[in-house]
Amino acid sequence: LPIAKLANRGGSRNGILTDAFQVIHLNTNMLIDPVTSQSAQVIMVHRWVKNQIPLEVSVITWSEFFNSPHTEEQKNAVHAVSRGGIQPFTQVQAEFASRLFHMTGCKRGSHVDCVIAAAASCNHHPVATRHIAEFERFIPYGIKVLKVPTIV
Repeated sequence: LPIAKLANRGGSRNGILTDAFQVIHLNTNMLIDPVTSQSAQVIMVHRWVKNQIPLEVSVITWSEFFNSPHTEEQKNAVHAVSRGGIQPFTQVQAEFASRLFHMTGCKRGSHVDCVIAAAASCNHHPVATRHIAEFERFIPYGIKVLKVPTIV
């Protein structure tokens, strides 16, 4: 598979996902890129779709995506890519997000990242993100991170 360059079957190194995966949970930047740019990140998302790897988002991610204006066409494109669905946010995920927030120092502006990380983790899926530094701090707490390099 072409995705093998992104996900070797070697397990996890320091919490950074290197396994093949069944479902990928997308961070908000991974929704924005396909509708706003022609970057290498877009090619990666298309590769996942082509290889039939379901991509999911939480309702929190979906909401954050709409903090910026998007056309109906952009919304439909992102929805089509999210074959894994738009997942509900549960009480268990909310409680885990709050624990992550406190365990990582109650950093101002980080709560949404905690929520996205908790939603992915509770579904046993890695988070794909370009915001690597923001999500690496969750690795000690069991969050699997699929690093997506920022390439321009």
